[in-house]
Amino acid sequence: MHLGGELLTIGILFIIAYVLGRLGKTIGLPAIPIYMVVGLIASPHTPWIGLNVESHTIELIATFGLILLLFNLGLEFDQEEFYGNAGKLLVSGGTYVAINMGVGFAFGFSLGWGTREALIIAGMTATSSSAIVTKLLIELRRLANDETPMILGVTVIEDVFIAIYLAIVSVVLSGDTNIWGVVGKLALAFGFLIVMFTLARFAGKWVSRIFATRDDELFTVLFFGLAVMFGGIGDLLGVTDAIGAFVIGLLCGATRYRDRIEQLALPMRDVFAAFFFVNFGLGLDLSTFGEVLWPVLGAIGMTVGLNAVAGQLVARMNGFNVQQGINTAVILVNRGEFALILATLSAAAGLEARITAFAGLYVLVMAILGPLLAVNSDRIGRLVVRPARVARLRSRLRARLGSRRGVALEDAVDTAAVAGVAEQDARAAARRAERDRQFAEEFALVEAAGREERENGSPDLVDDPVTSSVEIPAERPERPVRPRDPEY
Repeated sequence: MHLGGELLTIGILFIIAYVLGRLGKTIGLPAIPIYMVVGLIASPHTPWIGLNVESHTIELIATFGLILLLFNLGLEFDQEEFYGNAGKLLVSGGTYVAINMGVGFAFGFSLGWGTREALIIAGMTATSSSAIVTKLLIELRRLANDETPMILGVTVIEDVFIAIYLAIVSVVLSGDTNIWGVVGKLALAFGFLIVMFTLARFAGKWVSRIFATRDDELFTVLFFGLAVMFGGIGDLLGVTDAIGAFVIGLLCGATRYRDRIEQLALPMRDVFAAFFFVNFGLGLDLSTFGEVLWPVLGAIGMTVGLNAVAGQLVARMNGFNVQQGINTAVILVNRGEFALILATLSAAAGLEARITAFAGLYVLVMAILGPLLAVNSDRIGRLVVRPARVARLRSRLRARLGSRRGVALEDAVDTAAVAGVAEQDARAAARRAERDRQFAEEFALVEAAGREERENGSPDLVDDPVTSSVEIPAERPERPVRPRDPEY
């Protein structure tokens, strides 16, 4: 079997991906849309480019990418956050998901593509890309912001929702019309989830014994084999390979080797996930984008509008102000890998062919628009919040002046109101800068302690806790913030 031509083409594609990725990083773009564009370049539907790669050439490797994406999602699932603040998280995250899911389902129905298709589209528009969200929080230095624990809490609830949603979707897409058959499959899917969540909660120490080896090579082979094996088990049980990979990632994340697994799994996920996104791009056809242009524009407008509302609502429920609600909305508006996973499942089930084009164009636009909105959240806040603050301060100054009026006096009031708000903004910016500096110092200490522990080869030992001078507000429970560092 001679694969020289295919290997050469794929190698060229990934060099192109590297070049485009470097350009994208300079303007803050995530890797997902870039890899999709690379796949589009090599798609059989765009022969004028000169490259042509059939999807089946990298399909198995792309499946590994899907499995590792969900495996890492389960691995990074914050069980302490979830079980420690379950009530508050369920209210906040559940409100966010319910708003987006409900309206998204109605929007899917309005397209007239079918009930199952509406369910898929609702899932695409309902949940954020937790990978892009956490990556933006790190790159924009917002891990120390007061609203960040709430944002991460919403992504935790979204992860739980994704697991349940995929279990339901797998049964719906099976096409079984027998009511007892559907009930049986749902019971099997939820039973599988309950068993794995229970093991992750209570059997972490026992599972840790399986990973008790210092050999990184064997360690990597073990967790990769488990991820692939449980992906296969999930597919055989009818709950999709994605769910199987997620739950074994959840179980591995409950062991004391979680950080070591994450350290070794992230580079593997980065490479294999690139194949998944490139493979999705291979299935896109530019000529079909025109058919879904208006549905995609409607979905984008709906997503941005709903996130503006849901972000303010969730922020208000947690006692945050309007600007923090804007920060929440523009971070959570990002959509990415989950929409593509649903489109892949939809295509495999033989649903409406336009869903693939819809998902591709939707993610391409949202993965570009989302980071741009996040970077400019302070400017958006100034446009929305600052005029209202100036008006309030102006009215207070006028109230103090009583009945005295005059053009010069009105001009002085306006100038004083604008200057007062500007001074408040400057003080707030100074406080944020100082808080970011303190958090950066704390983060550097934690990383240094982790490196020292790994170099000493003593994963069982726990160093003295690193104290921080960062003041934690009284209304938030005191807990260590564990930043995640995904690429997608």
